[in-house]
Amino acid sequence: MPRGIVEGMQNSRLKIEPGSKLIFIGDSITDAGRAQPVGEGLFGAHGTGFVNIVAGLLGAIHPEHRIRVVNQGCSGNTVLDLKNRWERDVFEQKPDWLCIMIGINDVWRQFDLPLATESHVNLAVYEQTLEDLVTQTKPNLKGLVMMTPYYIEPQKTDEMRFKMDGYGQAVKRIAERHGAIFVDTQAAFDQVMNTWYPATLAWDRVHPNQIGTTVIAKAFLDAVGFTWDPA
Repeated sequence: MPRGIVEGMQNSRLKIEPGSKLIFIGDSITDAGRAQPVGEGLFGAHGTGFVNIVAGLLGAIHPEHRIRVVNQGCSGNTVLDLKNRWERDVFEQKPDWLCIMIGINDVWRQFDLPLATESHVNLAVYEQTLEDLVTQTKPNLKGLVMMTPYYIEPQKTDEMRFKMDGYGQAVKRIAERHGAIFVDTQAAFDQVMNTWYPATLAWDRVHPNQIGTTVIAKAFLDAVGFTWDPA
């Protein structure tokens, strides 16, 4: 390998090691129309969401790291759905790095389907299930990134925003217990909402447009030490 590339890798602040396989798992925000059953390859396989932006920037700005990005998000998932497919979509994929962002549907179903209680995931079940998944998986990883769920609503007293913040705090507690990289996506949106109205970022305050998608991608990249100048 040319000396300049080697020196660039040594000086890089990027926390994800060269040659790593990085898997993203979550709900529709991660999925964003990715290829099934494995979101990897050509022709939009990463989907149109934040994973696609992350993969593009890592490959373009840090090509020498040769980071392999795989999208295993599934629309509509709760943490219980993740548990049911964890063996296939995480363990069998053998990631070096794993990024988890889940919880929006765990909260949202309590508001858009209030009578369908079988679809609800209360905070205690959410936190314990996520804790169990992390406990089982962390020893096999080089790195773990945990991203909060979010609701693109500036009023923290809004009932759904208030509940979502509680689930985000659960993610923070788990990340701290396991030494994972913590990404507060809600805080990232809060900052942007100082300028933009929520509908400018997501028509339903959940599924982001290009601006909102980039907010999430930037929050992830900042957390893992991405820099525009790899040298």
